[in-house]
Amino acid sequence: MKKWRKFAAVALTVVTAMSVFAGCGDAKTSSGTTAEAKITDSELTTDVKAIKDRGVLKVGVKNAVIGFGYQDALTGEYSGMEIELAKKIAEYIGVDVEFTAVTAATRTELLDSGDIDCVLATFTITDERKKSWDFTTPYFTDHVSVLVENSSNMKSLADMKGKTVGVSSGSTSARSLVQAMIDNKVITGEGFSKETFDAATWTDGVSFKQYDDYPTISTALSAGEVQAFCVDKSILAIYNTGSRSYISEEFAPQEYGIATKKGSTFSELTEKLVKEWLSDGTINGLITENKLN
Repeated sequence: MKKWRKFAAVALTVVTAMSVFAGCGDAKTSSGTTAEAKITDSELTTDVKAIKDRGVLKVGVKNAVIGFGYQDALTGEYSGMEIELAKKIAEYIGVDVEFTAVTAATRTELLDSGDIDCVLATFTITDERKKSWDFTTPYFTDHVSVLVENSSNMKSLADMKGKTVGVSSGSTSARSLVQAMIDNKVITGEGFSKETFDAATWTDGVSFKQYDDYPTISTALSAGEVQAFCVDKSILAIYNTGSRSYISEEFAPQEYGIATKKGSTFSELTEKLVKEWLSDGTINGLITENKLN
């Protein structure tokens, strides 16, 4: 009997170890510790209760944007302001947190499908997007800019005329750049419309190549596939090496908010928390801690 118990214990240990290692290749990473809940009974609405019952908050984040959402290639650990905000929401509800790396092209698809509960991924709030998803009060405001190689001698929006610009698929950067070039009378903007603008087909004075992620755009800039890299300046900062510079103009303020499903009762909770953390200095502290100001 003793031998059997010993064998069973060893077998259980092996099975447990195999289960742990089987999850090591998962694209999702959790904190590993369920937090103590701070939520009140009145806040346990239908959608929030579903997260509570599941025991994990699933969050879409960036994994290559230092300061906002970055995943260490060696440890797999995530860091950044948006990572900390996600952890704080999970802690408030009293659940674990699980991160899924998203891009501008995939974040809403994963949100709509229910694979994630919310998006904290430098997601700019626009009137158009608010028709499809809920957004909290902005927790950070950035501006769009353009990064170029110093050897190009490009200094301003005027120098962008006739160039090909790298942008992220699903982002609003291309539209913002065209609008800025129109406002600064660099191009006429004939036929331009915010509602129907398509970076893939726009060729009036500037053209665009779309890529799935920022590192690929940076590589394309180095290789000469594009002459400029356009996105929010806080993101561009990661790729601003000694051989690159920003053009002189910043334009199109970009307000980042937490995105949730349209009409979700979880939206109400995220809005409440963001407002509280803006008011008590928590968010400003995270901005400073992550060197975003």
